[in-house]
Amino acid sequence: MIFHADHCLPLNRQYKRGMSNICRHTTMDYVISLPQSMMSRETEVMEELRAKIAGEEFDYHALLDSLREYDRPRDKITSLLKQGAVVRVKKGIYVFGERYKRRPFSTEVLANMICGPSYISLDYALHYYGLIPERVEAVTSITVSRGRRFSTSVGLFIYHGVPMRAYPIGIDQVELERGRSFLIATPEKALADKIQADRGTAIRTQAEMRTYLLDSLRMDPEGLGRLNGETISVIADRYRSRKLRLLSGLVRRLAGKDNSHE
Repeated sequence: MIFHADHCLPLNRQYKRGMSNICRHTTMDYVISLPQSMMSRETEVMEELRAKIAGEEFDYHALLDSLREYDRPRDKITSLLKQGAVVRVKKGIYVFGERYKRRPFSTEVLANMICGPSYISLDYALHYYGLIPERVEAVTSITVSRGRRFSTSVGLFIYHGVPMRAYPIGIDQVELERGRSFLIATPEKALADKIQADRGTAIRTQAEMRTYLLDSLRMDPEGLGRLNGETISVIADRYRSRKLRLLSGLVRRLAGKDNSHE
């Protein structure tokens, strides 16, 4: 039974003091036990969610489908967000909160989910392959839509738009555990995307291209020599880019397959 202060009868000072203590302690016990009950229910819900959602990154449809047995699944989602059990990255994209995650979430997987279709490229991909030394804070991607920028609770995601004809070529799929994967540019495509995106740089010769790559981008010379010039030539045709043709010629010359010095 729970006593409330309004129900205590002031029969005498000693009795009143005793009953006030009872009211205060029993009410406090009730207030403390309520969050514990809520926490237990939250844990039960999250255990069910974790059994249905294998990855750390998921969208609204997966979350809603996993809660379809509840009368008001949208209200349940709101409650989980308030409790921090689920964290919203962007509208419709989520990760599990600190208490319920089983492994670190993948920023690469999230990058593909936040804006699509897209694949990781530019500076982030170049660093991923060890071609440039600087650590990149933003996850940079290519998309066929207009360029966009998303500052989220888990990091910055930047998207650069390219023509549809140049988009599909030079994309790899990296497989992760539990069926998760993400799309990323090949080393050749990542460099081509970077050169095309850097429109403020005037490059007219292979010598200027080499200076740009080694001095401005601080590319690893050995990594540059491992690139495939023929692949870059195909990408150059898709982009219709003279700068990329210069890059293709330079890479082939470094590999001893081209003697031209455009």
